[in-house]
Amino acid sequence: MSLAESTNIINRYLDACWFERGLSDNSLESYRRDLLAYGQWLDQSGLPCLAQATDLALNDYLSHRFTLQFNARSTARFLSAVRGFYQFCVRESITDTDPTLRIEMPKLGKPLPKILSEADVEALLSAPDLAEPIGLRDKAMLELLYACGLRVSELVSLTTYDLNLRQGVIRLMGKGSKERLVPMGEESISWLIKYIKEARSLLLRNPESDVLFPSSRGDQMTRQTFWHRIKHYVVVAGISSSVSPHTLRHAFATHLLNHGADLRVVQLLLGHSDLSTTQIYTHVAKHRLQALHQKHHPRG
Repeated sequence: MSLAESTNIINRYLDACWFERGLSDNSLESYRRDLLAYGQWLDQSGLPCLAQATDLALNDYLSHRFTLQFNARSTARFLSAVRGFYQFCVRESITDTDPTLRIEMPKLGKPLPKILSEADVEALLSAPDLAEPIGLRDKAMLELLYACGLRVSELVSLTTYDLNLRQGVIRLMGKGSKERLVPMGEESISWLIKYIKEARSLLLRNPESDVLFPSSRGDQMTRQTFWHRIKHYVVVAGISSSVSPHTLRHAFATHLLNHGADLRVVQLLLGHSDLSTTQIYTHVAKHRLQALHQKHHPRG
């Protein structure tokens, strides 16, 4: 079987992942890169092709990755991709053996998310130049990102039809095509209204477009573009720590818990399918926990 034939099987497997598991485009692309890299390594090493590779070949490739200093999280993602691939191959009678059966997943510790203080968030939200349409757009985006704890992919893909300003909620399509409604808060609503009235039409090239936050070219903004905008405002705000769009999502969750929000409410707002994913924020919400202990414990 040639490398091209292996690539065709990879594409069939990824189509199945999208249809059956609802994986995001980013996850599918990561799986594609991992599997193609493995297939190319097998080809260059003169070993049987991807669909026919043995557990010995897989172990050799894992050793190769180790010498290249891939971290445990990256290796876990690779193993998840390749394990699903061989399960697909067995199911489709492409092969009758699964070389991943005796391969253990690496142990992963849960890293604590980087959190901005409430003061840093205020500085970041105040950084855009409101005299410019792009600055007003960025202000509305930052306010909405923090107010709703959005993923950046959810933010840049919003349309005008996803907003209900009268009810104060926004409709989001999260991972796995799961829809949720999130309240926006008065501050973010007021900035959205101001942006829509004063700036959005100046940025659009097609007046009939439903894109909520167009780029400077008038079309839908990319995740990378908005990341660059945030980096710019981090410098303007004088924030020394590293900040990404996801940092504001972490700040949203942690600040809610610090102010007494229920963990399951935060889970629903973030769109987490598993509560254990949300529980990591309890490790960083120390301020709230310490205050509750001091207030209510007889020895506090």
